[in-house]
Amino acid sequence: MTPMSLRLTATLLALAAATPAAAATKNIFSSEFYKLSNTDFIVLIAFIVFIGVLIYFKVPAMIGGMLDKRAAGIQSELDEARALREEAQTLLASYERKQREVQEQADRIVAQAKESAKESAEQAKADLEKSIERRLKAAEDQIASAEAAAVKQVRDEAARVAVNAAGDVIQKQLSDAKAAILVDDAIATVKAKLH
Repeated sequence: MTPMSLRLTATLLALAAATPAAAATKNIFSSEFYKLSNTDFIVLIAFIVFIGVLIYFKVPAMIGGMLDKRAAGIQSELDEARALREEAQTLLASYERKQREVQEQADRIVAQAKESAKESAEQAKADLEKSIERRLKAAEDQIASAEAAAVKQVRDEAARVAVNAAGDVIQKQLSDAKAAILVDDAIATVKAKLH
């Protein structure tokens, strides 16, 4: 018998001794008590037989075994719950660590994006300044080219007018032979200066 079934048997015997029939009778040792006409005696015998049948069929041991099984089941459920709690705490710590890592990575990405945007803005500003300088240089070159072309055109026109005027003056003042020589020299000089 297990300790639990022994305790249960002792409890049942104590209950038998403390039955209402035994408590109601003034003296259980008198001969009047043990007569079959006394209902208290009959109830006491029935109760003792009932307790005997329970002990014979090992009901206290079965009840003790069932209680032991139930206690073992509860203990195993408690152990499983404790293990699940520890596993949940481990998972929670793991997820919190991963969340911190992801947050740190996101912060690094944002910082890199800000730095990259700042560098891109500075590069765009430098590129814009260079582009403006190139356009100004191109405009200045075009102005200088147009100015040089205008100066050349004015010189060419002045040379043509001077040649015509010189030709008119020479024609009026020189003879035909001398004029032809001067004209040829002037044309050669103008040709040399124009090319």
